[in-house]
Amino acid sequence: MKNQILFLSVFLISMTIFGQKDEIKSAEKAIKSNDFNTAISAIQQAENLISNADDKLKAKFYYIKGLALYQNGGPQMDVNKTAAAFNELLAFEKSINSYKYSDEVNSLIGKMVNDIATKATEDYTLALETKEPEDFKKAAKQFHQVYLLSKSDTVYLDNAALVYYFGKDYATSRDLYQQLLDLNYTGIAEEYIATNKADGQDVTYPDKKAMDLQVKLGIAENPRVEVKESRREMIFKNLAQNYSDLGEMDKALEYIAKGRVEFPKSYSLLIDEANIYYKLGDNAKFKERLEMAIEMNPTEPTLYYNVGVMNMDQKNLDEAIKYFEKAIELNPDYGDAYNNIGAAIIDKAAPIIDEMNKSLSDFAKYDKLQKQQFEIYGKAVPYYEKAFELNKSSISVVQTLMGLYENLGMNEKLEAMQAVYEELKAE
Repeated sequence: MKNQILFLSVFLISMTIFGQKDEIKSAEKAIKSNDFNTAISAIQQAENLISNADDKLKAKFYYIKGLALYQNGGPQMDVNKTAAAFNELLAFEKSINSYKYSDEVNSLIGKMVNDIATKATEDYTLALETKEPEDFKKAAKQFHQVYLLSKSDTVYLDNAALVYYFGKDYATSRDLYQQLLDLNYTGIAEEYIATNKADGQDVTYPDKKAMDLQVKLGIAENPRVEVKESRREMIFKNLAQNYSDLGEMDKALEYIAKGRVEFPKSYSLLIDEANIYYKLGDNAKFKERLEMAIEMNPTEPTLYYNVGVMNMDQKNLDEAIKYFEKAIELNPDYGDAYNNIGAAIIDKAAPIIDEMNKSLSDFAKYDKLQKQQFEIYGKAVPYYEKAFELNKSSISVVQTLMGLYENLGMNEKLEAMQAVYEELKAE
């Protein structure tokens, strides 16, 4: 009985192998006839049985499967499935140290990479013109397909993540940036560049050998190697931005924090962290991060301006004015800073106005307080006039100047500003 069972088992295995071979032959024949649907169907029939095949048959199966899905590179090809099949063949032949089909498959992959990368670049250029999210996503999908075909070209995964972000597909962009982090991708790479003698344009070569050959043939000159900077800091930044746009602020702060551990001197990550706290309404931490940023970059006027705004919100008016003045020192044409100094000065009159409202029956005290009020308003006027000089279309500045001129009895200036106001209203 045991011998009979063994005999039957061997018989079944033999029949299985014959079945696999027949299906693979059918698929191969269908591919030669460009009947790819039949080829794919035959491959699917063989796939359930391939685990029992020998290495030689397995390699041929993976090869034929890839060709069936490739469909001669036609428009019906599913790039993702084709990439998976071809890479499956390459990995298998590497595992058995036999490379019967790898050269041909690598050649096909190279052609696909070149064609899809070219199309992705064209579509991305179009998306930059149209600004349409769908156009960006179309280009991003193709950049991702290039990476799936050739996973050593990680830069295409980086491109896909960024372009998906431009297409407002924040979830996909987030996932791809997370892949880059998981891969410990840095983006640091050597670029081989030489100048084309015919047109004087710089050309980037795939490797040093290709560049040196062009130079040797006299086609190019001035060969050089340039090292691209690390992209890792930007990956943390963009990943956090995706989480922020998805409304997941805790995750955004988590990745900013991870990035700042790795890049403690990153001004960009610190500013992003400040902006997230601003979105969360945490003005104290927003201001704290801005002050840290000032220590890193003491010549950036916008930082001083924003800290000034925070101090204004907290009614620290003298401190706010100090920061606005520093912003103007660094940028003499900072119109908003002039405007806010004027506003901070006017705010100083608030306690006086409160006291005036309590002294309506005490004419002498009221007049004395009003004189103090107008003295403060007078100090604000030059700042608003400078703000108007720098931005004559700001209707809010014009309205404030009209109110100041009216209170201070500056009638000629009031009439001139009223004329400006009417023009702006008519626009």
